Amino acid sequence: MSSSRVLVIGAGASGLSVLHAFSEAAKGGHSVPNIVCYERQSVLFGLWNYTWRTATDENGLPVHGSQYKYLWSNGPKECLEYPDYTFKQHFGRNTHSFPPRDALRSYLEAKLVNETVAGWIKTNVYVRDVRFLPDLGKFQVTSLYLSNKIEVVEQFDYVVVATGHFSTPNVPEFEGISSFQGSVIHSHNFRDARPYAGKRVLVVGSGYSGEDIAMQTMKFGGKCATVSYRTKAPKRNWPQGIDERPLPAKIQGNMVHFKDGTSAEYDDIILCTGYLHDFPYLERDLHLEATNNVYPPLYKGVVWSRNPKLMYMGMQDQYYSYTMFYVQGIFIKDVILGSILLPNENEMLNDVDKWLKLLAEGRNEKDFIKIQADYVDDLAKDVHLDYNFNVAAQFNEWEEDREHSISGFRDKGFISNFTNEVAPNANTPWWKAFDDSLEAF
Repeated sequence: MSSSRVLVIGAGASGLSVLHAFSEAAKGGHSVPNIVCYERQSVLFGLWNYTWRTATDENGLPVHGSQYKYLWSNGPKECLEYPDYTFKQHFGRNTHSFPPRDALRSYLEAKLVNETVAGWIKTNVYVRDVRFLPDLGKFQVTSLYLSNKIEVVEQFDYVVVATGHFSTPNVPEFEGISSFQGSVIHSHNFRDARPYAGKRVLVVGSGYSGEDIAMQTMKFGGKCATVSYRTKAPKRNWPQGIDERPLPAKIQGNMVHFKDGTSAEYDDIILCTGYLHDFPYLERDLHLEATNNVYPPLYKGVVWSRNPKLMYMGMQDQYYSYTMFYVQGIFIKDVILGSILLPNENEMLNDVDKWLKLLAEGRNEKDFIKIQADYVDDLAKDVHLDYNFNVAAQFNEWEEDREHSISGFRDKGFISNFTNEVAPNANTPWWKAFDDSLEAF
Protein backbone atom coordinates (compact mmCIF):
# COMPACT_ATOMS: atom_id res chain seq x y z
CA MET A 1 0.00 0.00 0.00
CA SER A 2 2.85 2.42 0.74
CA SER A 3 3.72 2.43 -2.98
CA SER A 4 0.22 3.61 -4.00
CA ARG A 5 -0.23 7.30 -4.73
CA VAL A 6 -3.30 9.24 -3.61
CA LEU A 7 -4.16 12.78 -4.73
CA VAL A 8 -6.58 14.87 -2.70
CA ILE A 9 -7.68 17.97 -4.65
CA GLY A 10 -8.54 20.78 -2.25
CA ALA A 11 -7.53 21.56 1.34
CA GLY A 12 -10.83 22.84 2.67
CA ALA A 13 -12.88 21.20 5.39
CA SER A 14 -13.62 18.12 3.30
CA GLY A 15 -10.14 17.55 1.88
CA LEU A 16 -8.54 18.09 5.27
CA SER A 17 -10.90 15.48 6.71
CA VAL A 18 -9.48 12.87 4.34
CA LEU A 19 -5.91 13.83 5.21
CA HIS A 20 -6.71 13.74 8.93
CA ALA A 21 -8.16 10.24 8.62
CA PHE A 22 -4.94 9.00 7.01
CA SER A 23 -2.81 10.80 9.61
CA GLU A 24 -4.73 9.04 12.40
CA ALA A 25 -4.17 5.70 10.65
CA ALA A 26 -0.43 6.42 10.41
CA LYS A 27 -0.37 7.39 14.08
CA GLY A 28 -2.00 4.04 14.85
CA GLY A 29 0.82 2.18 13.10
CA HIS A 30 -0.88 1.50 9.76
CA SER A 31 1.05 1.74 6.51
CA VAL A 32 -0.48 4.55 4.46
CA PRO A 33 -0.07 5.44 0.78
CA ASN A 34 2.03 8.22 -0.67
CA ILE A 35 -0.41 11.12 -0.22
CA VAL A 36 -0.35 14.59 -1.70
CA CYS A 37 -2.95 17.33 -1.50
CA TYR A 38 -2.99 20.15 -4.03
CA GLU A 39 -4.63 23.40 -2.97
CA ARG A 40 -5.05 26.16 -5.53
CA GLN A 41 -5.20 28.95 -2.93
CA SER A 42 -2.21 30.15 -0.92
CA VAL A 43 -3.98 29.23 2.33
CA LEU A 44 -5.94 26.26 3.66
CA PHE A 45 -9.63 25.93 4.66
CA GLY A 46 -11.26 26.59 1.31
CA LEU A 47 -14.52 28.49 1.66
CA TRP A 48 -13.71 29.54 5.22
CA ASN A 49 -11.29 32.16 3.91
CA TYR A 50 -12.51 35.72 3.56
CA THR A 51 -11.10 37.64 0.60
CA TRP A 52 -11.83 41.12 -0.64
CA ARG A 53 -11.33 39.84 -4.16
CA THR A 54 -14.24 39.06 -6.46
CA ALA A 55 -14.38 37.43 -9.90
CA THR A 56 -10.64 36.57 -10.25
CA ASP A 57 -7.84 35.97 -7.77
CA GLU A 58 -4.23 37.16 -7.85
CA ASN A 59 -3.45 34.47 -10.45
CA GLY A 60 -6.29 35.41 -12.78
CA LEU A 61 -8.30 32.31 -11.79
CA PRO A 62 -11.91 32.36 -10.55
CA VAL A 63 -12.19 33.34 -6.89
CA HIS A 64 -13.10 30.26 -4.88
CA GLY A 65 -14.58 31.71 -1.70
CA SER A 66 -17.81 33.57 -1.05
CA GLN A 67 -17.44 34.57 2.60
CA TYR A 68 -18.46 38.07 3.61
CA LYS A 69 -17.84 40.35 6.54
CA TYR A 70 -19.99 40.03 9.66
CA LEU A 71 -20.87 36.43 8.86
CA TRP A 72 -22.13 34.24 11.69
CA SER A 73 -22.95 30.56 11.32
CA ASN A 74 -26.56 30.09 10.31
CA GLY A 75 -26.71 26.60 11.82
CA PRO A 76 -26.02 25.48 15.41
CA LYS A 77 -22.41 24.53 16.07
CA GLU A 78 -23.72 21.48 17.94
CA CYS A 79 -24.78 20.07 14.55
CA LEU A 80 -21.24 20.15 13.15
CA GLU A 81 -19.28 19.30 16.30
CA TYR A 82 -16.55 16.67 16.19
CA PRO A 83 -17.22 13.84 18.65
CA ASP A 84 -13.60 13.59 19.77
CA TYR A 85 -12.90 17.33 19.87
CA THR A 86 -15.80 19.40 21.13
CA PHE A 87 -16.22 23.15 20.96
CA LYS A 88 -15.95 23.20 24.76
CA GLN A 89 -12.54 21.51 24.52
CA HIS A 90 -11.42 24.01 21.91
CA PHE A 91 -12.58 27.21 23.60
CA GLY A 92 -12.20 26.01 27.19
CA ARG A 93 -15.80 26.90 28.03
CA ASN A 94 -19.36 26.41 26.87
CA THR A 95 -19.95 28.98 24.12
CA HIS A 96 -23.15 30.01 22.39
CA SER A 97 -24.40 28.06 19.41
CA PHE A 98 -23.79 30.37 16.46
CA PRO A 99 -20.11 31.33 16.11
CA PRO A 100 -18.73 33.90 13.67
CA ARG A 101 -16.61 32.80 10.73
CA ASP A 102 -13.20 33.11 12.40
CA ALA A 103 -14.27 31.00 15.39
CA LEU A 104 -15.35 28.17 13.11
CA ARG A 105 -12.13 28.34 11.14
CA SER A 106 -10.13 28.29 14.38
CA TYR A 107 -11.97 25.13 15.48
CA LEU A 108 -11.46 23.47 12.11
CA GLU A 109 -7.73 24.19 12.10
CA ALA A 110 -7.16 22.90 15.62
CA LYS A 111 -8.96 19.62 14.89
CA LEU A 112 -7.69 18.75 11.43
CA VAL A 113 -4.25 20.25 10.86
CA ASN A 114 -1.29 18.50 12.45
CA GLU A 115 2.32 18.18 11.33
CA THR A 116 1.63 15.09 9.21
CA VAL A 117 -1.36 16.66 7.46
CA ALA A 118 0.53 19.91 6.79
CA GLY A 119 3.39 17.93 5.25
CA TRP A 120 1.08 16.40 2.64
CA ILE A 121 -0.28 19.75 1.40
CA LYS A 122 1.13 21.85 -1.42
CA THR A 123 -0.54 25.24 -1.82
CA ASN A 124 -0.62 27.40 -4.96
CA VAL A 125 -0.98 24.33 -7.17
CA TYR A 126 -3.70 24.46 -9.81
CA VAL A 127 -4.96 21.07 -11.00
CA ARG A 128 -5.68 21.57 -14.69
CA ASP A 129 -6.57 18.12 -15.98
CA VAL A 130 -7.45 14.71 -14.55
CA ARG A 131 -8.01 11.73 -16.84
CA PHE A 132 -8.04 7.98 -16.30
CA LEU A 133 -5.63 5.71 -18.18
CA PRO A 134 -7.45 2.34 -18.42
CA ASP A 135 -4.42 0.39 -19.63
CA LEU A 136 -2.46 1.43 -16.55
CA GLY A 137 -5.35 1.62 -14.10
CA LYS A 138 -4.09 5.03 -13.01
CA PHE A 139 -5.05 8.69 -13.25
CA GLN A 140 -2.92 11.12 -15.22
CA VAL A 141 -2.95 14.52 -13.54
CA THR A 142 -1.64 17.75 -15.04
CA SER A 143 -0.99 20.55 -12.54
CA LEU A 144 0.43 24.05 -12.68
CA TYR A 145 2.62 25.39 -9.87
CA LEU A 146 1.37 28.95 -9.75
CA SER A 147 4.44 30.43 -8.06
CA ASN A 148 6.83 29.53 -10.89
CA LYS A 149 4.40 28.55 -13.72
CA ILE A 150 5.93 25.08 -14.02
CA GLU A 151 3.54 22.42 -15.34
CA VAL A 152 3.85 18.89 -13.95
CA VAL A 153 2.29 15.65 -15.23
CA GLU A 154 1.97 12.82 -12.70
CA GLN A 155 0.17 9.53 -12.18
CA PHE A 156 -1.93 8.55 -9.17
CA ASP A 157 -3.73 5.38 -8.14
CA TYR A 158 -6.59 7.23 -6.43
CA VAL A 159 -8.04 10.72 -6.76
CA VAL A 160 -10.28 12.39 -4.18
CA VAL A 161 -12.19 15.44 -5.43
CA ALA A 162 -12.59 17.84 -2.49
CA THR A 163 -13.02 21.18 -4.24
CA GLY A 164 -16.63 21.58 -3.13
CA HIS A 165 -19.63 22.80 -5.09
CA PHE A 166 -20.15 26.32 -3.77
CA SER A 167 -17.81 28.29 -6.00
CA THR A 168 -19.29 28.32 -9.52
CA PRO A 169 -22.32 30.64 -9.44
CA ASN A 170 -25.62 29.74 -11.05
CA VAL A 171 -26.63 32.98 -12.80
CA PRO A 172 -30.13 33.00 -14.33
CA GLU A 173 -31.35 35.44 -16.94
CA PHE A 174 -34.31 37.78 -16.43
CA GLU A 175 -35.96 39.75 -19.20
CA GLY A 176 -34.66 43.30 -19.26
CA ILE A 177 -32.00 42.84 -16.57
CA SER A 178 -29.40 44.48 -18.83
CA SER A 179 -31.44 47.71 -18.58
CA PHE A 180 -31.15 47.81 -14.78
CA GLN A 181 -29.47 51.03 -13.67
CA GLY A 182 -27.98 49.79 -10.39
CA SER A 183 -25.50 47.06 -9.54
CA VAL A 184 -26.23 43.38 -10.20
CA ILE A 185 -24.05 40.80 -8.45
CA HIS A 186 -24.22 37.15 -7.49
CA SER A 187 -23.95 36.43 -3.77
CA HIS A 188 -20.59 34.77 -4.55
CA ASN A 189 -19.26 38.32 -4.93
CA PHE A 190 -21.05 39.82 -1.93
CA ARG A 191 -18.46 40.94 0.62
CA ASP A 192 -19.99 43.58 2.88
CA ALA A 193 -23.54 44.81 3.64
CA ARG A 194 -22.48 48.34 4.60
CA PRO A 195 -22.44 49.74 1.01
CA TYR A 196 -26.17 48.96 0.84
CA ALA A 197 -27.05 51.42 3.61
CA GLY A 198 -29.99 53.56 2.47
CA LYS A 199 -30.53 51.34 -0.56
CA ARG A 200 -33.55 49.43 -1.87
CA VAL A 201 -32.27 45.91 -2.49
CA LEU A 202 -33.83 43.05 -4.43
CA VAL A 203 -32.49 39.66 -3.31
CA VAL A 204 -33.35 36.98 -5.87
CA GLY A 205 -33.47 33.62 -4.10
CA SER A 206 -35.03 32.63 -0.79
CA GLY A 207 -32.55 30.01 0.38
CA TYR A 208 -30.21 30.37 3.34
CA SER A 209 -27.90 32.87 1.65
CA GLY A 210 -30.81 34.92 0.32
CA GLU A 211 -32.36 35.13 3.77
CA ASP A 212 -29.09 36.06 5.43
CA ILE A 213 -27.99 38.65 2.87
CA ALA A 214 -31.41 40.35 2.88
CA MET A 215 -31.18 40.66 6.66
CA GLN A 216 -27.56 41.79 6.49
CA THR A 217 -28.48 44.69 4.20
CA MET A 218 -31.21 45.80 6.64
CA LYS A 219 -29.06 45.20 9.71
CA PHE A 220 -26.47 47.59 8.30
CA GLY A 221 -28.89 50.36 7.36
CA GLY A 222 -30.61 49.36 4.15
CA LYS A 223 -33.80 51.21 3.28
CA CYS A 224 -35.76 48.08 2.33
CA ALA A 225 -35.24 44.61 0.88
CA THR A 226 -37.36 42.18 -1.09
CA VAL A 227 -36.71 38.43 -1.03
CA SER A 228 -37.82 36.97 -4.35
CA TYR A 229 -38.74 33.28 -4.36
CA ARG A 230 -38.92 30.78 -7.21
CA THR A 231 -41.62 28.29 -6.20
CA LYS A 232 -42.93 28.69 -2.67
CA ALA A 233 -43.13 31.81 -0.53
CA PRO A 234 -40.95 31.33 2.58
CA LYS A 235 -43.46 33.29 4.73
CA ARG A 236 -40.82 34.30 7.24
CA ASN A 237 -41.44 36.57 10.19
CA TRP A 238 -39.20 39.23 8.65
CA PRO A 239 -37.92 42.34 10.42
CA GLN A 240 -39.57 45.57 9.36
CA GLY A 241 -38.51 46.63 5.86
CA ILE A 242 -38.27 43.16 4.27
CA ASP A 243 -41.02 41.69 2.11
CA GLU A 244 -41.47 38.65 -0.15
CA ARG A 245 -42.42 38.49 -3.82
CA PRO A 246 -42.19 35.88 -6.59
CA LEU A 247 -39.51 36.01 -9.27
CA PRO A 248 -39.20 39.01 -11.59
CA ALA A 249 -41.14 38.74 -14.84
CA LYS A 250 -39.54 41.78 -16.44
CA ILE A 251 -37.10 44.53 -15.51
CA GLN A 252 -37.32 48.03 -17.01
CA GLY A 253 -34.59 50.33 -15.74
CA ASN A 254 -34.88 50.34 -11.96
CA MET A 255 -38.48 49.12 -12.07
CA VAL A 256 -38.95 45.41 -11.46
CA HIS A 257 -42.25 43.77 -12.44
CA PHE A 258 -42.93 40.55 -10.56
CA LYS A 259 -44.86 37.46 -11.62
CA ASP A 260 -47.71 38.27 -9.21
CA GLY A 261 -48.38 41.53 -11.07
CA THR A 262 -46.77 43.83 -8.49
CA SER A 263 -43.91 46.24 -9.26
CA ALA A 264 -41.29 48.12 -7.27
CA GLU A 265 -38.12 50.13 -7.83
CA TYR A 266 -34.72 49.01 -6.56
CA ASP A 267 -31.20 50.37 -6.39
CA ASP A 268 -29.35 47.05 -6.37
CA ILE A 269 -29.96 43.39 -7.20
CA ILE A 270 -28.20 40.50 -5.47
CA LEU A 271 -28.63 37.07 -7.06
CA CYS A 272 -28.69 34.40 -4.35
CA THR A 273 -29.42 31.73 -6.91
CA GLY A 274 -27.07 28.97 -5.84
CA TYR A 275 -24.13 27.19 -7.40
CA LEU A 276 -23.28 24.54 -9.96
CA HIS A 277 -21.45 21.26 -9.46
CA ASP A 278 -18.54 22.14 -11.70
CA PHE A 279 -15.22 20.31 -12.06
CA PRO A 280 -13.58 21.69 -15.21
CA TYR A 281 -10.36 19.79 -14.57
CA LEU A 282 -12.05 16.37 -14.81
CA GLU A 283 -12.51 14.56 -18.09
CA ARG A 284 -16.19 14.03 -18.94
CA ASP A 285 -16.27 10.33 -17.95
CA LEU A 286 -15.22 11.29 -14.42
CA HIS A 287 -17.46 14.34 -14.01
CA LEU A 288 -20.23 14.15 -11.42
CA GLU A 289 -23.51 15.44 -12.84
CA ALA A 290 -25.65 16.46 -9.89
CA THR A 291 -27.96 19.12 -8.57
CA ASN A 292 -27.73 20.45 -5.04
CA ASN A 293 -29.58 17.93 -2.86
CA VAL A 294 -28.92 15.92 0.28
CA TYR A 295 -27.80 12.75 -1.56
CA PRO A 296 -25.70 12.85 -4.75
CA PRO A 297 -25.56 9.91 -7.20
CA LEU A 298 -22.47 8.38 -5.57
CA TYR A 299 -22.07 5.07 -3.72
CA LYS A 300 -22.16 5.78 0.01
CA GLY A 301 -22.31 9.45 -1.03
CA VAL A 302 -18.63 9.44 -2.04
CA VAL A 303 -17.60 6.69 -4.52
CA TRP A 304 -17.83 7.16 -8.30
CA SER A 305 -19.47 3.82 -9.17
CA ARG A 306 -18.12 3.73 -12.74
CA ASN A 307 -14.56 4.02 -11.45
CA PRO A 308 -14.27 3.44 -7.69
CA LYS A 309 -10.71 4.75 -7.65
CA LEU A 310 -12.30 8.20 -7.93
CA MET A 311 -14.07 9.58 -4.88
CA TYR A 312 -15.87 12.83 -4.14
CA MET A 313 -16.04 14.57 -0.78
CA GLY A 314 -18.88 16.76 0.48
CA MET A 315 -21.03 16.78 -2.65
CA GLN A 316 -24.25 16.90 -0.63
CA ASP A 317 -26.50 19.85 0.03
CA GLN A 318 -25.43 20.17 3.61
CA TYR A 319 -27.37 20.12 6.80
CA TYR A 320 -24.45 18.13 8.21
CA SER A 321 -20.99 19.43 7.32
CA TYR A 322 -17.90 18.91 9.51
CA THR A 323 -19.16 15.68 11.07
CA MET A 324 -20.30 14.29 7.72
CA PHE A 325 -16.87 15.09 6.23
CA TYR A 326 -15.25 13.45 9.25
CA VAL A 327 -17.09 10.16 8.61
CA GLN A 328 -16.67 10.37 4.83
CA GLY A 329 -12.93 10.89 5.25
CA ILE A 330 -12.63 7.75 7.38
CA PHE A 331 -14.70 5.78 4.87
CA ILE A 332 -12.44 6.85 1.99
CA LYS A 333 -9.35 6.00 4.04
CA ASP A 334 -10.78 2.53 4.81
CA VAL A 335 -11.59 1.90 1.14
CA ILE A 336 -8.10 2.86 -0.01
CA LEU A 337 -6.43 0.87 2.76
CA GLY A 338 -8.57 -2.16 1.87
CA SER A 339 -10.41 -2.56 5.16
CA ILE A 340 -13.68 -1.84 3.34
CA LEU A 341 -14.25 -3.86 0.17
CA LEU A 342 -16.56 -2.27 -2.36
CA PRO A 343 -19.30 -4.29 -4.08
CA ASN A 344 -19.54 -4.53 -7.85
CA GLU A 345 -20.85 -1.64 -9.94
CA ASN A 346 -24.43 -2.94 -10.17
CA GLU A 347 -24.66 -3.40 -6.42
CA MET A 348 -23.28 0.09 -5.87
CA LEU A 349 -25.79 1.59 -8.32
CA ASN A 350 -28.64 -0.28 -6.60
CA ASP A 351 -27.59 1.20 -3.28
CA VAL A 352 -27.48 4.68 -4.81
CA ASP A 353 -30.97 4.15 -6.25
CA LYS A 354 -32.28 3.24 -2.80
CA TRP A 355 -31.17 6.60 -1.42
CA LEU A 356 -32.33 8.54 -4.47
CA LYS A 357 -35.78 6.96 -4.09
CA LEU A 358 -35.94 8.25 -0.52
CA LEU A 359 -34.84 11.64 -1.79
CA ALA A 360 -37.59 11.70 -4.43
CA GLU A 361 -40.18 10.83 -1.77
CA GLY A 362 -39.06 13.69 0.49
CA ARG A 363 -41.63 16.44 0.89
CA ASN A 364 -40.26 18.88 3.44
CA GLU A 365 -37.22 19.94 5.44
CA LYS A 366 -37.86 17.28 8.11
CA ASP A 367 -37.77 14.55 5.47
CA PHE A 368 -34.49 15.80 4.00
CA ILE A 369 -32.92 16.24 7.43
CA LYS A 370 -33.85 12.63 8.27
CA ILE A 371 -32.37 11.35 5.00
CA GLN A 372 -29.03 13.01 5.72
CA ALA A 373 -29.05 11.98 9.38
CA ASP A 374 -29.73 8.37 8.39
CA TYR A 375 -26.96 8.58 5.77
CA VAL A 376 -24.37 9.77 8.29
CA ASP A 377 -25.49 7.07 10.76
CA ASP A 378 -25.22 4.42 8.02
CA LEU A 379 -21.72 5.54 7.04
CA ALA A 380 -20.62 5.71 10.69
CA LYS A 381 -21.63 2.06 11.14
CA ASP A 382 -19.60 1.09 8.08
CA VAL A 383 -16.46 2.58 9.65
CA HIS A 384 -17.28 1.30 13.15
CA LEU A 385 -17.75 4.66 14.83
CA ASP A 386 -19.86 4.39 17.97
CA TYR A 387 -20.70 8.07 18.45
CA ASN A 388 -24.20 9.50 18.38
CA PHE A 389 -24.02 11.65 15.25
CA ASN A 390 -27.78 11.99 14.92
CA VAL A 391 -28.66 15.65 15.36
CA ALA A 392 -31.97 15.56 13.47
CA ALA A 393 -33.76 16.80 16.61
CA GLN A 394 -31.49 19.84 16.82
CA PHE A 395 -31.92 20.57 13.10
CA ASN A 396 -35.71 20.31 13.37
CA GLU A 397 -35.71 22.62 16.39
CA TRP A 398 -33.52 25.04 14.45
CA GLU A 399 -35.93 25.02 11.50
CA GLU A 400 -38.82 25.79 13.88
CA ASP A 401 -36.82 28.65 15.42
CA ARG A 402 -36.23 30.11 11.96
CA GLU A 403 -39.97 29.94 11.28
CA HIS A 404 -40.64 31.78 14.53
CA SER A 405 -38.00 34.49 14.15
CA ILE A 406 -35.67 34.67 11.17
CA SER A 407 -33.73 37.51 12.83
CA GLY A 408 -33.61 35.96 16.30
CA PHE A 409 -33.03 32.24 15.78
CA ARG A 410 -29.30 32.60 16.41
CA ASP A 411 -29.85 33.90 19.92
CA LYS A 412 -30.69 30.61 21.70
CA GLY A 413 -28.49 27.69 22.67
CA PHE A 414 -28.63 24.03 21.58
CA ILE A 415 -27.64 20.80 23.29
CA SER A 416 -24.42 18.99 22.35
CA ASN A 417 -24.64 15.24 21.76
CA PHE A 418 -21.07 14.88 22.99
CA THR A 419 -20.99 17.02 26.15
CA ASN A 420 -24.72 16.73 26.92
CA GLU A 421 -24.69 20.43 27.80
CA VAL A 422 -26.93 23.17 26.45
CA ALA A 423 -25.10 26.18 25.06
CA PRO A 424 -25.84 29.54 26.69
CA ASN A 425 -27.95 32.09 24.87
CA ALA A 426 -26.04 34.75 22.96
CA ASN A 427 -24.86 37.64 25.13
CA THR A 428 -25.79 40.08 22.37
CA PRO A 429 -28.74 39.37 20.04
CA TRP A 430 -27.51 38.71 16.50
CA TRP A 431 -29.52 41.65 15.15
CA LYS A 432 -27.51 43.97 17.40
CA ALA A 433 -24.15 42.17 17.14
CA PHE A 434 -21.60 43.94 14.93
CA ASP A 435 -18.30 42.52 16.20
CA ASP A 436 -17.68 39.20 14.45
CA SER A 437 -14.11 38.77 15.68
CA LEU A 438 -12.78 35.62 17.31
CA GLU A 439 -11.86 37.68 20.36
CA ALA A 440 -15.44 38.91 20.84
CA PHE A 441 -16.75 35.36 20.60
